Amino acid sequence: MFKVSEPVSTPPREFSTELQRKVYESFAAMDIPFERVDTDPGITMEDCRNIDARIGVRIVKTIFLCNRQQTEFYLYVTTDDKPFVTRDFCGALGIPRVSFASAEKLWELTGVEVGATTILSAVLPQASGVHLVMDREVTENEYFACTDGTATCFVKVKTGDLLGKYLSGRELCII
Repeated sequence: MFKVSEPVSTPPREFSTELQRKVYESFAAMDIPFERVDTDPGITMEDCRNIDARIGVRIVKTIFLCNRQQTEFYLYVTTDDKPFVTRDFCGALGIPRVSFASAEKLWELTGVEVGATTILSAVLPQASGVHLVMDREVTENEYFACTDGTATCFVKVKTGDLLGKYLSGRELCII
């Protein structure tokens, strides 16, 4: 049975990664209320459905992409049920073809491992050159839910707080 805790509105007692610590420090500094659940590693779609049911909103899908030369990187946030179509993504941004970036680059630039990819990585200095891209449908929801930088903790915030406070000062392309 997949474990999902009851929602709480306090940070974890101990942080698993530097990113996780920075996420909750940023929420506090920016006065962003949140709810979070602790889980078994949430990797599959079925795992995410269990998390969705407990947190009360659907978890977004975040994909880490790069160009062929691996000089441009993109964090793309979309709904969990929308298939990723490279042609549509590249056409919307007016860029050459992209592919999935390596796990090594994911860790180096966003401070997360595969399965924990999150736009909350934007708080890290090394992520400053990563292009942030979000599906318009995601921005229209009242709440936003994603990992907190680990595959075992999922957080829910108001989408307005994410866009207006947390990502303030970062360029975000909405497609």
